Amino acid sequence: MKKQKNNTNLLLYGHHAVIEALKNPNRQKLCLKATKESVPSKQITQNVPVQIVSKDVLNALVGNDAVHQGLVLETKNLPAVSLEDIIDRTQDAQSAMVVLLDQVTDPHNIGAILRSAAAFDAKALILADANAPEETGVLAKSACGALEIIPLVRVANLVRAMEKLKQAGFWCIGLDGYAKQMINDKPLPKKSAFVMGAEGDGMRRLTAETCDYTVKLPMSNKMESLNVSNAAAITMFEWYKNFEK
Repeated sequence: MKKQKNNTNLLLYGHHAVIEALKNPNRQKLCLKATKESVPSKQITQNVPVQIVSKDVLNALVGNDAVHQGLVLETKNLPAVSLEDIIDRTQDAQSAMVVLLDQVTDPHNIGAILRSAAAFDAKALILADANAPEETGVLAKSACGALEIIPLVRVANLVRAMEKLKQAGFWCIGLDGYAKQMINDKPLPKKSAFVMGAEGDGMRRLTAETCDYTVKLPMSNKMESLNVSNAAAITMFEWYKNFEK
């Protein structure tokens, strides 16, 4: 059974996360709390209630360790985007790229991958719903506004999602440190779905077996592996440099 999306109010904080959320017409904004020095322009906060508060009030809302930069936005989760939505949006595109994460659960990593996905024109970040973190202020802050740009798609079964992407013309390419082929050994497909596992454990067996092929990143033997967000950024860049518009 698919996990129900948390419908409670969400607190976003930090300059980039809040400003991009305010600019996003698909985001339901409830109230912006800001210090006097940090209030955005009236053009950006149009139709959003604004409360001027002290830094201590914001600290109490999101925690003393949260780097809120004087801005906290109370909002709702973004409307869900389905895998079928992404397939429909990309069906006529000559080139398109998506990223699938297998058991990557750290919201900081997912946020960083969203940021790179926005930089390199990915069409979606796809997660298995059972073990994916909820949309949170931590994830949004790590994404630096990219949560408003890149659809975060949750699927019940990652392997079935891969099969659907294949039927839609995507090649599923797994990242595996033990792969024989380097990512730049041959041209990447115009429609690429990159599959990445958690650092250390990597992809699960069935996920890896469902990939069309696997590749690894060229790197010095001084380091065994990269953080998944760094590996994702390099992977997306390798695709983007050939198919950027």
